[in-house]
Amino acid sequence: MQKTMNKDLQQCAKECLDCFQICSETFYQYCLVQGGEHTEPKHFKLMQDCINICRTSAEFLLRGSDNHKATCRACAEICQKCADDCARFNDPQMKACADACRKCAEMCKQMSQ
Repeated sequence: MQKTMNKDLQQCAKECLDCFQICSETFYQYCLVQGGEHTEPKHFKLMQDCINICRTSAEFLLRGSDNHKATCRACAEICQKCADDCARFNDPQMKACADACRKCAEMCKQMSQ
């Protein structure tokens, strides 16, 4: 049982780190360059929230914190909001970001229970 849990924790941490990476790249190398709707304050803050909670959640998972369920719960909620927001942009970079956010949200939701 413990090995399965460790594998699940590691997989969730990987999803969080993948989301952190894609969102960071999208935010800093795409949204800031595109400007306009990509840098609206609401979207701008949500992207930063997603980047930060993914990093935090991954760290909690990787070090085996007893509090990982709380960070996973927050990560799932924020990633889902970010996915929904990124999906409104009709371009491949934002779609990739939304897809990574959805994957992370689903895995974190499972790990938060």
